[in-house]
Amino acid sequence: MAEAPGVRHDVVVVGAGAAGLACAADLAAAGLDVRLLEAEDTVGGRIRTDRVNGFTTDRGFQVFNTSYPQVRRRLDLPALFLRPFTPGVLVHTDGGRLRLADPTRRPRDGIGLLAGRRVKPRDLLAFGALSARAVLAPASRLRARPDVTTRTALAEAGFSEDFVETFFRPFLSGVFLEDSLETSARFFHLVWRSMLRGTLCLPRDGIGAVPAQLAAGLPRGLLLTSSPVTELGPDGVVLGSGELRARAVVVATGAGAAARLLPGLVPAPERIVTTLYHAVERSPLPEPILLVDARRRFLNTCVLTEVQPGYSGDGRSLVSTSVLGTPGPVEEAAVLKALAEAYGTDTGTWEPVHRVTVRGALPAMAPPLSLSRTSRFAPGRYVCGDHRATGSLQGALASGSRAAREVIADLE
Repeated sequence: MAEAPGVRHDVVVVGAGAAGLACAADLAAAGLDVRLLEAEDTVGGRIRTDRVNGFTTDRGFQVFNTSYPQVRRRLDLPALFLRPFTPGVLVHTDGGRLRLADPTRRPRDGIGLLAGRRVKPRDLLAFGALSARAVLAPASRLRARPDVTTRTALAEAGFSEDFVETFFRPFLSGVFLEDSLETSARFFHLVWRSMLRGTLCLPRDGIGAVPAQLAAGLPRGLLLTSSPVTELGPDGVVLGSGELRARAVVVATGAGAAARLLPGLVPAPERIVTTLYHAVERSPLPEPILLVDARRRFLNTCVLTEVQPGYSGDGRSLVSTSVLGTPGPVEEAAVLKALAEAYGTDTGTWEPVHRVTVRGALPAMAPPLSLSRTSRFAPGRYVCGDHRATGSLQGALASGSRAAREVIADLE
């Protein structure tokens, strides 16, 4: 797209994912002339929803956390028609299922584990203490703690190795998208806090409704979709149809695209996850809860239609299962076998609906992790996104907001 000669915007934001949407909104609210360019035909980046044969399938397993400050600030939550997951997780073990829940919401679950001798008293005490600190301690205190790996932090908190292997490792593998618990404890504590203080939900129309709502609040004409940027020029950005001039450019893409547009930027290693969707005649688990596997043959699985029945167009149940990497046919067959054990049912008749692999689903977040990184890259050049913060919707929105503040300060 070519513009009239002489037109020069204040800011061009490249990428209409969560970070780019937040950045553009804040810049426009400050009175700046902004253009937001998105290469795809719609907004969201990795936060997208596909409609496949009547089913609503997100780009990878996604949940919406109501506790995030940026979420509460920017979104009309009732308009998303959210429905919650059960606050807790089921762990499939060789000895049956364990139910672990927020002790502040469901204390009886802990009492039942003790009575059944499924968990040691020391682990339940450590679990309660960890959760209490997460709920009551100021977030600033959690950020200020010396950073170590999550595995080290759990050992220091008094958990037995058996409890870590049975619960934390399989559960957190699905949160961190790595199964060694090498992720920053600083990030773990903030995630744990957000889970306990908020509610995990799904929007009625899929996770794509979140960026769609953010985009709907932008001034008319600010957002341009199907507008891929090929490179940054000396006076703006270059598209296939011409140049867009601007005083400042904010790159709000994924890490790989950002590194291509900003030579010299060194992105963090990224995690890859694949999500498999299956249609099932009858729900194999009549509860909206996450199920993980103590043997870590998959990251997590759930019956999405127990959370949002409208995700199915024909009344069948929709099961979502995520695994690390990019499984081939043999690995997929092994996953189905593991699901048969976990759900206690025959998965041979499950109909494949969709498969999506998300590259760069999360940045690797090894300690020491910086939770607040400047967006300034070079004069007039800025970068933001969840790869510059914590790999979450909160991190992406906060990174975009920080970029906007720094651009505004520099252009004054």
